[in-house]
Amino acid sequence: MSILEKYSAAMKNKDEAAMNELLHDDFKFTMHKSGNSLSKSDVIKWAMSGDIKQDKTRIVYENNEVGIHHAFVTFDDGNVEAVMAVYKYKDGKIIALETGATPMPK
Repeated sequence: MSILEKYSAAMKNKDEAAMNELLHDDFKFTMHKSGNSLSKSDVIKWAMSGDIKQDKTRIVYENNEVGIHHAFVTFDDGNVEAVMAVYKYKDGKIIALETGATPMPK
């Protein structure tokens, strides 16, 4: 199973142990839509909250250095976004994640 397949499963199953294993200790998540940045602990806390529900998830590209992922994400507030994500890997873990999001009609 690829890193992104494991990450998607961990998100879906709210598997905190898997998230801790997959994310590098120096992990940084940059959300270009909002300009916010989150740390490893921030992302794990958010993922465990259940606020993020991904649908039509697909891996666009992945190798040992990067992964590109697209999904439609629904949040608890009812907002839906088409999210393109680029993951950078280091030491077999995700060290960086950057996303761009397009709001979708409700």
